[in-house]
Amino acid sequence: MVRRLLTLLVCLIASLLVCWPRPAWAGEAGERGAGLFGQHCVGCHVNGGNLIRRGKTLKLEALRRNGIVGPEAIAAIAAGGIGQMGGYGGVLGEGGPEAVGAWVWQQAEAGWPRA
Repeated sequence: MVRRLLTLLVCLIASLLVCWPRPAWAGEAGERGAGLFGQHCVGCHVNGGNLIRRGKTLKLEALRRNGIVGPEAIAAIAAGGIGQMGGYGGVLGEGGPEAVGAWVWQQAEAGWPRA
């Protein structure tokens, strides 16, 4: 019962965030990364968090603690996966992992501001 409710809540949050207007600070350069993140990543990484592994968030402090020190490292993880997270290189398309990596790093540096 609790598991079903949690799954329903995650799906609801993910669908709301995908449909939510993109923030003005995303800019043209971040548009593709923001869109791809909304389509493929937000289900587990809402506002830079991690619904599966609490210590593996996309917050700047956690990224650095885990040895991820720039957008290139995030792009490599997005493409090939790491630990329990599978790779998304195929679904993100050519240049997609790099766009997501750049956008995620920008959000991490800005403290994951909300729209």
